[in-house]
Amino acid sequence: MSKKIIVPFLAALVLALASPAQAHTKTYRVGVILEGGPYYAEVDGLKDGLKELGFSEDRQYVLEIRDLKGDRKATDAAARTLEREKVDLIYSLTTSVTVLVKRATTEVPIVFGVGNDPVVAGLIESFARPGGRLTGVYRQEHEVNLKSLEILKAILPDLHRVVTFYDPGNATAAAAAKRLREAARQLHVELVERHVASVEELRVGIQALQPREFDALIGSQDAMVVSQSQLIIDVARTKRLPTMLSYPELAARGALVSYGVSYREAGRAAAKYVHRVLTGTRPQDLPVELLSGVELVINLKTAREIGVTIPQEVRLRANEIIE
Repeated sequence: MSKKIIVPFLAALVLALASPAQAHTKTYRVGVILEGGPYYAEVDGLKDGLKELGFSEDRQYVLEIRDLKGDRKATDAAARTLEREKVDLIYSLTTSVTVLVKRATTEVPIVFGVGNDPVVAGLIESFARPGGRLTGVYRQEHEVNLKSLEILKAILPDLHRVVTFYDPGNATAAAAAKRLREAARQLHVELVERHVASVEELRVGIQALQPREFDALIGSQDAMVVSQSQLIIDVARTKRLPTMLSYPELAARGALVSYGVSYREAGRAAAKYVHRVLTGTRPQDLPVELLSGVELVINLKTAREIGVTIPQEVRLRANEIIE
């Protein structure tokens, strides 16, 4: 075989044997902005989804996480820093945080995971045609408040006074509290709203709850409050106070009951958007996905600890029961 034939043959052989991973040269940088706590389940879901799409962490992408630790005021600085450092995309969790991320940046594409209508929040123009540089996943939770209280009342027939915590300065949380208030009125339940503007105020407020002062505690859609879910769960259990929280993952952490759209599944759904934007699709060309599948999870261990009996009809409605 002549030299002229051997050289092209070897070159072709090398190209044929090269794997896609070997051919890949760019490692994408994805900024993640969240308020901490349970929202990490959404990040885990994102990783799951990207892995299913053949995207390998550390080799094809890296996450640069900015945990606000419940301090929404830190959002602007985190978002500006990530854009200045030229990340390829920002993955933003919750409506209130995403509104601030959009306001603080000018160029970086944003994929969101939100629990309130992104059109109403001013994040996109429409679900089918988002426009601009944002798109993502919307966890539809319009009926969660009413259903949560209905389930709570089925567990506690004598339910009269329920407490919830949120920051009234958070427009998203305030709107959700209004819906919860209307649901409580329909069910003839007194909703006591405790206003807290920081993690420290929330901590003090939770610790100050007195035994038998309330029949139950129901979670809010305030990202700062949700970020402190473990604190709420732990303190409520010591006070034998039943808890109904909004996200299925929280029952496994000790809440009596949780009802809502899975954070992990929302993250998995968002992976498709992150993958497509990183590989060249414009956010404005990706219709927003609506997730409406809710899950009911009951923790019987917590029920025994605080002296609550879960009726059989409620158990039968559960997607999962933790023994």
